[in-house]
Amino acid sequence: MNVTNRSEKAESPEVDSDLDAVSEVEAGIRDFVRNDVAYLRRPPTLTPDTAALESGTEATVNNVNSLIQRVAGTSLAEIENLIGELESLRDLLHAEGQRVQREISGYAQLSQAAMKSTRMITENVAQWKRAADGIRNS
Repeated sequence: MNVTNRSEKAESPEVDSDLDAVSEVEAGIRDFVRNDVAYLRRPPTLTPDTAALESGTEATVNNVNSLIQRVAGTSLAEIENLIGELESLRDLLHAEGQRVQREISGYAQLSQAAMKSTRMITENVAQWKRAADGIRNS
């Protein structure tokens, strides 16, 4: 239900008419349900008038039930499709997260190997430089 402040109600008269319309629809539904439930609470009597009333009421109930099933069925099917899509997206994101972790780990190992190689090269160049300086000085 919509909850509005008094200032909002004063500013928008069409909200009041919408609320009135909603209230009328809700009252109509309540009356329909009460009549339908009252019909079920009465002891069964088999008169021709009652039989005609029962078949008319039953047809109305069946029509309302089929309408609700059609509307709800479409919504439920859409919700189930959405849930399936969200689950597949979750699985995809999980798989992509694992792939990114593997690649980061590979890059870290590659970086460490590059650092070790750079240190070794630097140490070898330093040794060669000292050896060359030693040969020149002698």
